[in-house]
This record gives sequence, structure tokens and C-alpha cells, in this order.
Amino acid sequence: MAPTNQQAKAARAKQLAGGKAPKAKVQRYLKTTETKLVETARSCLLLKGIRCSQSMGTVLKDLRAVLQPNCKLMNKKNAITAFDTQGQQSLEFLSTKNDCSLFCMASHNKKRPNNLVLGRTFDRQILDMVELGIVRYKSLADYGGQVAKKRIGSKPLMLFCGDLWTTSGEYSKLQNLLIDFYKGDPVDKLVISGVDHIMVFTIAAAASEGLPLVHQRTYFVQLKKDPSGGTTPVPLLESCGPDMDFSVRRTQMASPELWKASLKQPLAIKSKKKKNHTTNIFGETIGRLHLEKQDIDKLQGRKSKALRRADKISKEEEKKALESELGQERQEMGQEFKQHYGFEEEETERKRGGKKAAKK
Repeated sequence: MAPTNQQAKAARAKQLAGGKAPKAKVQRYLKTTETKLVETARSCLLLKGIRCSQSMGTVLKDLRAVLQPNCKLMNKKNAITAFDTQGQQSLEFLSTKNDCSLFCMASHNKKRPNNLVLGRTFDRQILDMVELGIVRYKSLADYGGQVAKKRIGSKPLMLFCGDLWTTSGEYSKLQNLLIDFYKGDPVDKLVISGVDHIMVFTIAAAASEGLPLVHQRTYFVQLKKDPSGGTTPVPLLESCGPDMDFSVRRTQMASPELWKASLKQPLAIKSKKKKNHTTNIFGETIGRLHLEKQDIDKLQGRKSKALRRADKISKEEEKKALESELGQERQEMGQEFKQHYGFEEEETERKRGGKKAAKK
């Protein structure tokens, strides 16, 4: 069982005062009860009130079958009144001891027959509660085992029909609580075969009391071959239970400050915004870099052996090209000289060189 707030504070104070640290096994267990960045499936505590009829006990057993394996059913009756201060403290104690953040308490008396209280906790204190009065109930046993049951760990598809789910603040909070109660494990992807049941919640006005009634219906999904020849299977719905009609009797919603604190997410989960990143129509990521103006002429890069050889070859090619241009210019000048004087310039240079040698 998980430690209570007082036990956790006492253990922390003992360790800070220089006391003996707990054993490794106890430390590993305490680490599993700490807050997590990514929340796993919430566990539900099912318990009975001061007086609980046999029909309400059947409701708890059916809820255990629906919520498995994330639930725990307590068989003993508890002297708890959910909307009293002492009753809320008892619920917080039991939910903390059994490491459950959701709870459901069934009771039955003359003033409130077939009473069902749904609630959840945040930071080991009650966040919100809703008291439901069940008018009609059809259990799993009423179907006689003819319909297949849901698989353990499967997720339901949930459909909410009616305008009050969005227009009324009370029923929108009830919708949020029902989703939190039945959703199971959080997943990123869903396999079609894993969706084997559908839950429909419809709001209708009751003629007798004038209070809106909520009709909960559960259907088993059978995947059949598409007759039109498609690859996606076609779902066939069949009533499987549990089905119930209930009305809202009392509510105790969280204060705005506590509700805001419960919705707050840690900074480690929030994804950081990437600056200068855009995605075009083709799904390609385009990035933009902002750099200072650089003088490329003054940059000194590393010269490898291959680059030195290439530089040498390029210089030799430039030298050959320059010599060929000079040779063409000399040839053109010699032709012009011959046209003017009638002889080539090389002969005069030889003669001049011979005369200089004779004088010496």
C-alpha cells in the first residue's frame, strides 16, 4: 500500500535529521509512488457505503469487469458519507493507501436509493465528486453470457449525445470525469482489433422529476468483412451491457485554483518551439540561419595534399598558356618587322653579336 502524506513527511524528516535511510526495496517502492512526467492508467477503488443493497453490489462487480485490470474492489462496508469532511478524509486515506486516483462508492438508503458516487483525487486530495441516482440498471448477467465480453485492457469508443454536454458547465465536468473513469491506458496509436466495445451517453429530460436523465449503453463491436470489397472491416454493434439510466443528484466540483493546478503540465513534457523552421507543401523542413557578413578573401582554409597538387598543376597550365601567348606575339612582331625592312629581326641580332665579338 502507498504511504500517506503524514508517513511520507515523517520519513523525509527522519532522513533529513540524519536518520537511517530506508532499505533499497523500500526506496524502489517509494519511487514508484512518486509523481511521473507521463501519467499511466489510473486505478479505481470500488467500495461499499454504510448500507449497500445486493443490486448495488452487482453494479460494483460489473464495473470491476469493465475497468480490469486497473481497479480494486473492497468487499467490506465502510461508514463513509462522501460529502462530509470526515468522509472525504476517509476517502483520501483509502485512495492513498491503495494507490488509486479514482474511486466509486455504492450505497442504498431510503433517502437516496441506488446511490453511486464517482470521484477522483489530485495530489492525494479530492478534486471533484458527482453523486448519481440509478433509475434503471441492466447488468452483464442479464444478457445470459450470450454476448462476448470485452477483452482485458481494451479501450472503449465513447460517444456523448446531447447539447447539455457542451452548454452546461456541470455536465461538461461530468463528461470529463466519465472519460477519465473509463479511458484506460493512454496510447499514441490504436489497433482496430483493440476497439471491441462502444459506450454511448445520451442526455434526455425525465418526465417525472423534471431532471435530465443520462442513458448509458454499452455495445460489443464485431468486425465483419466489408461487402463492398473494401480492406477496412465494417463494425457490427450488439448490446452487451452494463446499461444504466441515472440522474445527477449532487456535485462537488474543484475550485478554479485547484482545477488550474491539476491541468498544469511539467516543463519537461512541453515541446520547445523551433525557431526559423518551416515546412513547405511537400512536407520538407526548411531552416534559416542568420550569420554576420564574412570576408571570404581573408579566410584561411586547411590545404590538403590533393589541393596542393591541384594548385601546382593549375600554375603549370597558366605558365604554358602565358608562354604560348608570348610566342604568338613575338611571331606577329617578327612578321611586321620583315614587312617593313625586308629581312628578319633574328639575322640583324646575329650580325650585331658577331661584330661585338670581333672587336673584343
